[in-house]
Amino acid sequence: MPQRHPDSLSPADLAAALAAHAAMVAELRRPGACAGEPTGAGLIETHLSSLLLAGDQVYKLKKPLRNAFVDFSTLEARCEACEQELRLNRRTAPRWYLRVMAVRRLPGGATLTATGDPVAVEGPVIDWAVQMRRFDDRQRLDRLAQAGQLSASMVDSLAAVVARFHAQQSPAPPGFGRAETTRHWARENLRELAALAPDAAARAQVAALADWTEQRGAALASLMDLRCRTGHVREVHGDLHLGNVVWFEGAPVLFDALEFNDTLRHIDTLGDLAFTFMDLQAHGLSGLAWRFISAALEASGDWAALPLLSWWAVYRATVRAKVTLMGAVVASQARAQAQRYLDLAMALAGLDGAESAPPRLVMSFGLAGAGKSTVALALAECLGGVRLRSDVERKRLFSVPPTARAVPGLYSADATRRTYDRLQDLARAALAAGVSVVVDAASLRRSERDAMRAVATQTGACFTLLVCDAAPGVLAERVRQRMRAGDDASDATPELLALQQSMAEWPGGDEAAYTLRIATDPPWPVLRASIEVLAKTLAKTPRD
Repeated sequence: MPQRHPDSLSPADLAAALAAHAAMVAELRRPGACAGEPTGAGLIETHLSSLLLAGDQVYKLKKPLRNAFVDFSTLEARCEACEQELRLNRRTAPRWYLRVMAVRRLPGGATLTATGDPVAVEGPVIDWAVQMRRFDDRQRLDRLAQAGQLSASMVDSLAAVVARFHAQQSPAPPGFGRAETTRHWARENLRELAALAPDAAARAQVAALADWTEQRGAALASLMDLRCRTGHVREVHGDLHLGNVVWFEGAPVLFDALEFNDTLRHIDTLGDLAFTFMDLQAHGLSGLAWRFISAALEASGDWAALPLLSWWAVYRATVRAKVTLMGAVVASQARAQAQRYLDLAMALAGLDGAESAPPRLVMSFGLAGAGKSTVALALAECLGGVRLRSDVERKRLFSVPPTARAVPGLYSADATRRTYDRLQDLARAALAAGVSVVVDAASLRRSERDAMRAVATQTGACFTLLVCDAAPGVLAERVRQRMRAGDDASDATPELLALQQSMAEWPGGDEAAYTLRIATDPPWPVLRASIEVLAKTLAKTPRD
């Protein structure tokens, strides 16, 4: 039998504390006790909380637990955790998180009371709860994913919201997010998971993941520490799986941020992104997972985080496996869910026995309006990689937003050279991290294409030049539509299109060996099918 963690409650003390909590919750569920609910409050149990459902309100109480990562064992600790939960979640869901309420022992039984309530003086405080507005649980992103209703546009919105949320947070105080601390918590998680593993096969997987996590973590330690020093460790959400995001009034809303451990919440922003990335994979949505991480990093410009992605994603998958086994679900269901997370962790770590293909570098070629950005993003999804967009990176060099217009010098020869140099540097770093890259750029000059091909050669990646083309009338109309919308990073105009048509250095015969072509005229469903076929073709193409 595994030994009890020294910070945890004894089995007898834990059983007594949980029994007292259950009795209090039962009292609060009596008719009329919660927001006057005449039939009594409903109840949802998680491994850390009890949630009372009363009409359009939810009252969340902390269970009196103490273990390696959470301490709710005292009344004071639960009060502090409720205050933290209110503060943290008002950052992203202020309309839902209302206030902290006291649970008092009154003659009629345990009762929820608000600050200033006349009955507050009539009985002692026995616990604390967070009052929230109730939302439509069917709109949680995990539910939408399970129902096949989570769309690419929803994922794009989620990436934008998370990137903006991260940008709004200040760098964490010194001491948070260091490699030593981050790796410690990954070890602790795996130790706890090993104790919960239901059989020898699962324990063997956990042991293999522990070895990989240790070795890969050691290799990444200097990068983790560097990111601490450069402000990439922040007070983020901390538990950003799909079940903690809801689609509300046409946008994703983040809720239920991790409130119980400062260290597990002040982490690398990539650790937050990796949770969502992993959970999309766990729901069988690998393409959307890559779309999400690509969009989020494109928004922040934090491409330097890519080497950390697989390590953090494995960590997050094992966290979900552990939490599932700790949760209040049927044992057989918990084992099956946990096994899916373990299998995913093994795949993400490259320990599942599947043959590992080298990363691929695809560079687009095409005139304005040729659909390069659309094709590049869809192809990155299919390949399992990221899109690097020249229009965005060019403006990043000038420290202006993607939709900025009329920036002096933006399209000078020097700015173009710098843009392609940056794309080459970013592609090189991503490929070195084992991540495939689709470069979305016009690439109208042979020298630009040759330089990117050299990057593939240097990193051992497979290289493909993808020519995107459409009829002249289609190109012109797309450029006009994009100008009218005004919400795209591209600054293309009819005049620029005409200039490109006159000066483009179309790929010659000596580039044919690594060149593929795609017509982008067809409607999106047909084009998407062509991209999927193209991705399968690339997967079978030998290294250049």
